[in-house]
Amino acid sequence: MSRKLSRAEFLARFGAVYEASPWVAEGVWPDPPHDREQLAAAMAAVVDAAPREKKLALIRAHPELASRTAMAEASVKEQAGAGLDRCSAEEFAAFRRLNAAYNARFQFPFVYVVKGAERAEILAAFEARLANDLETEFATAIAQIHRIASLRLADLM
Repeated sequence: MSRKLSRAEFLARFGAVYEASPWVAEGVWPDPPHDREQLAAAMAAVVDAAPREKKLALIRAHPELASRTAMAEASVKEQAGAGLDRCSAEEFAAFRRLNAAYNARFQFPFVYVVKGAERAEILAAFEARLANDLETEFATAIAQIHRIASLRLADLM
């Protein structure tokens, strides 16, 4: 950031870095770091310090992969970049089955950094992570969210 942004400008620019959770950007205001890595770390610290219910809401704010539901612009671009909008009928069926099984098991959507990933890799990770226990998967989802946020910040700065 070349100049100090107003609160409104800062939230308009960075409020969507963590999916539908502007409270994360608000948590680093009024003195956000100007360096991308430091800002990513500060925002991650806000999430990590949040109560479990707030973290769960953050996880649940993420869309299902390869779904046709409404999602944030960044998620649309990320999923399209991984070709999730061009799945074969078999791949769509696999994503639907895995989304349903994952949601039934963990009560939140599967979160995965799809940028730079291929559909087969994502499906394999989906299958493997279904075997995790709830605490492992909760922590994994938060770690994936931090990585997604860091990539989004890189695009913004």
